[in-house]
Amino acid sequence: MMLVELRNAKSEVYASSLAKSIDCTYSHVVKILQEMETEGLVNFDKQGRLKLLTLTKKGGDVASRIDDIRGLL
Repeated sequence: MMLVELRNAKSEVYASSLAKSIDCTYSHVVKILQEMETEGLVNFDKQGRLKLLTLTKKGGDVASRIDDIRGLL
C-alpha cells in the first residue's frame, strides 16, 4: 500500500508523512522503504535532514498493478 500512496501523492512525500497516512510507525515504514530501495522500487532524495521519497519506474509499475488488483476485489 505504501507504493500506491506514493504514486497517488499530490505533493512531496517524506517517510514521516507516509507513516501517518497509512497509520503505521515511522520506524516500520523506514525499514520497509529501505528494503524497497534495495529492490529498486523507491528512491530517497536527501534534502537537509529530510529524505524525499520518489517511485522508480519499476515502483510505479508495481503500484499500478497493486491498484488494479484492489479494483478487482
